[in-house]
Amino acid sequence: MAQLIGGLATSHIPAIGGAIHKGLQNEPYWKPFFDGFPPIHAWLGKVRPEVVVVFYNDHGLNFFLDKMPTFAVGAAASYSNADEGWGIPTLPPMAGCPELSWHIINQLIAKEFDVVTCQEMLVDHACSLPMKLFWPNDAVAPVQIVPININTVQFPLPTAGRVYKLGKAVGEAIQSWDSNKRVAVMATGGLSHQLEGERAGFINKKFDLQFLDSMETNPEWVTQFSDLEIVEKAGTQGVELLMWVAMRAALTVGGAGVRKVHSNYHIPISNTATGVLALETV
Repeated sequence: MAQLIGGLATSHIPAIGGAIHKGLQNEPYWKPFFDGFPPIHAWLGKVRPEVVVVFYNDHGLNFFLDKMPTFAVGAAASYSNADEGWGIPTLPPMAGCPELSWHIINQLIAKEFDVVTCQEMLVDHACSLPMKLFWPNDAVAPVQIVPININTVQFPLPTAGRVYKLGKAVGEAIQSWDSNKRVAVMATGGLSHQLEGERAGFINKKFDLQFLDSMETNPEWVTQFSDLEIVEKAGTQGVELLMWVAMRAALTVGGAGVRKVHSNYHIPISNTATGVLALETV
């Protein structure tokens, strides 16, 4: 069976990609954010995942407001992105893992998740940028990916409880995959931020830190809140933390525990509270 080795999570602000492209990692504005990654780079060099299941939210590159699935799973052999004009330029295509994709899809449908299956799929900065953050020295991250898109753009959104169940089902599918590959799960997005309206610039440090702590000690903590309550506490774009919920839920299967490898929290970058986290299964 496949080995589920741990989870990763990071913010995916496009401006971070611009900073990478321009070599600004050691500038005072950016350094506190990028300093959160070297301990995770060292851990990844040790555990060497071969496949990464990525929970992310599309920002209009592959899905738009006229067609917005709640959950969509990529089943392609490769995934291309695009230069969105404000972040990192277009990267080479990332390799997919169709075998694991189809296994996850079949397992999710068997458990009554009505997912959209994408045999062709574009991925935006929410998927491509984390690959450059976690594998900064590689032109293309040395992993295959399975992208799983979760709607955080257009209401109605899936509840945190439903996303938790999805993540757990994905973790169960990974562990039942007939393969000897090492698999990690990744979440991208958040933390608290709001980019428009009367609360533009809203950040809730207290809530963010509670949420980060829950990722290690109480992964179901946020499921007590409705979507609107999460928006109230974390901002309209802060609901991207749903990706973190799915990632963490995937690590609960089989009664597994986790060890925190490293975490970092920093504000503000582009009016956003940024976080990074790595958890190892034990």
